Amino acid sequence: MRHLLKKEKKYSYIEVGEGQPIIILHGLMGGLSNFDGVIQYFSGKGYKVIVPVLPIYSMSLLKTNVRSFAKYLYDFIEYKEFDDVILLGNSLGGHIGLYHTKLYPDKVKALIITGSSGLYESAMGGGYTKRGDYEVIKKKAQDVFYDPAVATKEIVDEVYETVNDRNKLIKTLAIAKSAIRHNMAKDLPKMDLPVCIIWGKNDIVTPPEVAVEFHELLPDSDLYWIDKCGHAAMMEHPDEFNAILEEWLKKRKL
Repeated sequence: MRHLLKKEKKYSYIEVGEGQPIIILHGLMGGLSNFDGVIQYFSGKGYKVIVPVLPIYSMSLLKTNVRSFAKYLYDFIEYKEFDDVILLGNSLGGHIGLYHTKLYPDKVKALIITGSSGLYESAMGGGYTKRGDYEVIKKKAQDVFYDPAVATKEIVDEVYETVNDRNKLIKTLAIAKSAIRHNMAKDLPKMDLPVCIIWGKNDIVTPPEVAVEFHELLPDSDLYWIDKCGHAAMMEHPDEFNAILEEWLKKRKL
């Protein structure tokens, strides 16, 4: 299902439902539609689900980094006049959520990360030397998932367009460097808030040991696994992802 994109001032975002705000943070190559299952489910369960379009390719090269995206998120939360938000991030989105929580802990009630960067990521933005070869890009897009069929032609076309746009490719590589530079290992033990870690057992971008390390370093986290699942659990197994998350939110009274 396609949701209406609101445009106000410098922000574009989806907003569905009423109640406790859950802000969803998409990844580097991840479209807003990746979260259709989550948006649909939780907006009908007493939550206001908001998905801002992050300015991954629209900021200047100097500002194309994790810290700037975290500040953009803070400005968006201020603009919306939210006090306590739950952040849900996949891949780079998880990293932005973590870094935002480090900088502005008072704004965040809880955090959900899935396939998050911040400790380790395999060739994020790398390996695109043959970017003109559609079949190479198709294989890379399929590798993100356990089931390659999840990488639809629409998804492959979007990745192909991104890596063949020189400006976007330069920024993708800048973000990859920024993700390494903004490693969270020393910050995580200080982040004393409830964190839900939902991970694909077959993720090759951020492998399972990364989830274990997040769990060990975060003082108040719960770790859940989804079998036969790659880097984007909310896309590959939306029903299981939603069931795990709903149970965790109830357990944590959020």
